[in-house]
Amino acid sequence: MIGSTSNGSVTTIELQRSDKRNALDHAMVDDLVSAVDSAVEAGARAIVLTGEGRVFCAGADLSGPVYDPEFLTKLVSALQRIEAVPVPVIAALNGSALGAGLQLAMVADLRVMAPDALCGIPAAKIGVAVDEWTIRRLISLVGSGTARGMLIGCDPLTAEHALSVGFANRIGDLAMAQEWAATIAELAPLTLAHYKLVFAGDGARDEVPTDRAAAMMRAWESEDLAEGRSARTEKRSPRFTGR
Repeated sequence: MIGSTSNGSVTTIELQRSDKRNALDHAMVDDLVSAVDSAVEAGARAIVLTGEGRVFCAGADLSGPVYDPEFLTKLVSALQRIEAVPVPVIAALNGSALGAGLQLAMVADLRVMAPDALCGIPAAKIGVAVDEWTIRRLISLVGSGTARGMLIGCDPLTAEHALSVGFANRIGDLAMAQEWAATIAELAPLTLAHYKLVFAGDGARDEVPTDRAAAMMRAWESEDLAEGRSARTEKRSPRFTGR
């Protein structure tokens, strides 16, 4: 479910589960990390991350993993691994990036969005909660007001808006992202590695206060989460009670 191709010093890694809108499950996350590690070990100087078909990534697989706290732990670990690679990662958003898909885009160093691509975190619609890194990084990338709208209001982020607030660096397709990556791959790698470390030090990975960590887990252990899951199975709107 993960494809990897190289052209010179640029490796393109593609999520290949288009029949499921490239939704992530346990095996896919494991293979994605392995592909990124392999690219770096093989000498890639830039990595492009994209999706097969018309969707970048629809998030965690709603058939199960999205509700699994163990999957959350695995996903957080995978995002940290991808963020830590010493070479620039460019997310080429060929289509929508939702939930965990948006997290993948946020862990990249640069983003190229297709004109019709949308980003969003609809966690509040199903009763789950994203971790503190996601909230802080989103604020870092789009600003507090837009982040609040996306998280509390479940507002989508269009490519045009993403470009205006700086989340998207460019509007374009995969070929544009690959051409940009090829140019970046020729730059001084130690300089870029330093820049990556500084940009990643935006406070998003600071230690989380216990009360906020507990608040997130209350959502994951709540009756509302079970209600959100049941509502999806029964194809109805959820009735959340705050318990």
